[in-house]
Amino acid sequence: MSHDFRLGLETLIDKPPSWFTSARLGLVVNQASWTSGFEAAWTMIARSGGNISCIFSPQHGFLGEKQANMIESDHGWHEGLNVPVMSLYGRERQPTEEMLRLVDVLVVDLQDVGTRVYTYGATMGLCLEAAAKQGVKFVVLDRPNPIDGETVEGNTVHGECRSFVGLYPLPMRHGMTMGEMAAFIADSKAMDCDLEVFPMKGWKRSDFYFQTPLPWFFPSPNMPSWETALVYAGMVLLEGTNVSEGRGTTLPFHLFGAPFIQQEKLLRQLEKHSLQGVAFRPVSFEPAFDKWRGELCHGFQVHVTEMRKFSPYRTGLALLGSLLQTHGNDFRWLPPPYEYEWEKQPIDILIGNADIRRMLEEGLQPEELEALWSDELNRFMDARERCLLYGP
Repeated sequence: MSHDFRLGLETLIDKPPSWFTSARLGLVVNQASWTSGFEAAWTMIARSGGNISCIFSPQHGFLGEKQANMIESDHGWHEGLNVPVMSLYGRERQPTEEMLRLVDVLVVDLQDVGTRVYTYGATMGLCLEAAAKQGVKFVVLDRPNPIDGETVEGNTVHGECRSFVGLYPLPMRHGMTMGEMAAFIADSKAMDCDLEVFPMKGWKRSDFYFQTPLPWFFPSPNMPSWETALVYAGMVLLEGTNVSEGRGTTLPFHLFGAPFIQQEKLLRQLEKHSLQGVAFRPVSFEPAFDKWRGELCHGFQVHVTEMRKFSPYRTGLALLGSLLQTHGNDFRWLPPPYEYEWEKQPIDILIGNADIRRMLEEGLQPEELEALWSDELNRFMDARERCLLYGP
């Protein structure tokens, strides 16, 4: 653990640039935008002389109280700062020209979870595109990738599956911080933009979140721990199915199940994949909301036993394939809508490639699928390399 660790927010405050006190600042933040000293980003910026003109909030709302998948938040007002709070997960998902008339510099300070389908990266990208179009300076105050900045896993998004959970050509586990992702988005779209990233100090690419001095400030209601982020990169695929991913329990994404699951049968199939760094413990639960609300579900708790060996996306694909093999009469892909897509299958936009869903249905194994997307992943790695800010 680094004793001189500093967030991007803190490096900004340590040596504020000339625009910090002269420009009108629009902050893209939520209730998790805090420091290890338990001070909110907006409080620290205002106390240090920053002129905050408005706040923009991502999915789940500024207060982080909204559940997922098209549960929108309204515009509001921040009483302490006396400025508007404008929702980017409601009538608009991108700042409008009218909104940006209030702003000279748009500043993003959001905690990401290292997974492409987590929508804060998409919100940042849409903000960057809008800022570039309007000639507004764009700043990212960097935070750790909680599931490390080295490991990259999965296929990239194909055009026909582009969506709010896959706006940019990223794999599921992208191995970048928000600052690096902003640079990647600008590079991949050849954007003419005024982008500045305030990097962290004392963070290494190999660090998991527990190796920083930061408390975990949960960025959304179903991300209660950094360990949840680690399993999320695979278990989120269950959002496209009729199997509960644990929403409505105290262990979202760590639990999965459905009333129809036969645990011994499914476990035998999962064991054929020889997945490393993970164990599945049979459990039963009743979700308080979401899929199978109030019904007894049989399934498993996902225990990560070795973080460095655990491959969440491979695990998620192996689980989907195993469910198809063992429970094909009851297991279903959910129909749309999902994250503002009204025609595409949710599982297709979550995976980012409809062919992969079809190949799972045909019985292809995760290692066979990984071989098929190795070239596109290598191309991503080459493009990603140009945008990295931190050492190993």
